Amino acid sequence: MKLNWKDCWSLKKQNHLLVKLTISILLMGLAFRLFVFKSEEFTAPSDLETSASADVDRAEVVTEEAKAGAEAEAKQPVVSTVDDDVSEYEDQNQMPQNELEDQNGMPIKEKCNLFIGDWVPNPSGPVYTNATCPLIEGHQNCMRNGRPDSGYLYWRWKPRDCELTQFDPENFLDMMRNKTWALIGDSISRNHVQSFLCILSTVEQAVEVYHDEEYRSKRWHFPSYNFTVSAIWSPFLAKAAIFEDYNGVSTSEVELHLDKLDKKWTEQFPNLDYMIISTGKWFLKSSIYYENDTVVGCHYCPKRNLTELGFDFAYGKTLRSVLDFIATSKHKGSIFFRTATPDHFEHGDWHNGTCEKTDPFKEGEIELNYLTKILRDIELAEFEKASAKAAENGVNLKLLDFTSLSLLRPDGHPGPYREFQPFAKDKNARVQKDCLHWCLPGPIDAWNDLIMEMIVNR
Repeated sequence: MKLNWKDCWSLKKQNHLLVKLTISILLMGLAFRLFVFKSEEFTAPSDLETSASADVDRAEVVTEEAKAGAEAEAKQPVVSTVDDDVSEYEDQNQMPQNELEDQNGMPIKEKCNLFIGDWVPNPSGPVYTNATCPLIEGHQNCMRNGRPDSGYLYWRWKPRDCELTQFDPENFLDMMRNKTWALIGDSISRNHVQSFLCILSTVEQAVEVYHDEEYRSKRWHFPSYNFTVSAIWSPFLAKAAIFEDYNGVSTSEVELHLDKLDKKWTEQFPNLDYMIISTGKWFLKSSIYYENDTVVGCHYCPKRNLTELGFDFAYGKTLRSVLDFIATSKHKGSIFFRTATPDHFEHGDWHNGTCEKTDPFKEGEIELNYLTKILRDIELAEFEKASAKAAENGVNLKLLDFTSLSLLRPDGHPGPYREFQPFAKDKNARVQKDCLHWCLPGPIDAWNDLIMEMIVNR
């Protein structure tokens, strides 16, 4: 069939209208979709209020928790530390003590003042006896000498604000392979070295490899560990001529050179990895003082026409020289300065005093006597000055403040049992009492727990 042009025009017109209608519908649909899409981008006012309210509540909870945490932290007691490096670490990071970590990510044990505490019952008793340790000298061997009571053996030192781990001799010897130790000072140092060796000898027996002519300086070796321990006899730490027998009986005054340190320890000093240095009671003896090899005065020399300078003058001057020598040495080992330990003589001294108590004191039940307090005040003052200088020079100088904890143990001395069976022939015999040195085993063993804590964990 053949269409004319009018039919074509009518058909085109209808198609044109259909296209317009289609386009209009599409445009309306697009507009409606855009309107709905845009409206979904906003939250209804009620939703906004709910969301804002929830955020404020959460903020208030966090603020209250932070405030409570800050208040709790502020109420925590200030705990003194033995290790200044740890104290600085805490200040920099503001971390609770029990969350501190070392450089390897290992937890650092809580810190406290190890020297403030109490003696508490210890049913397990000592780790050695006079039967298991052949290194105890006769005057400290209270069990062999016949001391009848044993309660003094069943106490341990408990710091007030932390736990103290018992000395672990096997772990200690492992740490000390190829190392050298020395305890330098008087008979209390020699007393201590016996305790030290007796505990270590539960793992391996120490072999004596040296002694001086008077058997006062000695050296021992642990072969399996190549570990050496020395006792260096130097009661003044300074050069001194001493005219006294083994029982303390003098025939003349000590001749003490205040400006010369004792070469017996200074010559060995550079080769020692660890050392404990102490002195004290010997400065109370009658002495003539020298400087530049010239007499400058004395202490307690009434028969001589000399100026009385006092033991405190000599002690301060000597400690100043000793600690200055150490602090300026640039020594790379660990050096401990031990404070003087108190005696417990009652009603007299070496010749007529006694110490008959069988239990420890509690804090506040006893005070340092006048002379020991003077020694201690000098020690703390000189150590404080030296420790600052040591820190500047990279010297690891630490304080072993054993005075107070030792003061609480009047029960730990040999008393009359410094001699073998002193009352065997006469129960009323008058014998010399020792209320200065310590029975072995005895309270002095706890010193090693504290030393290991400072070396291993601090």
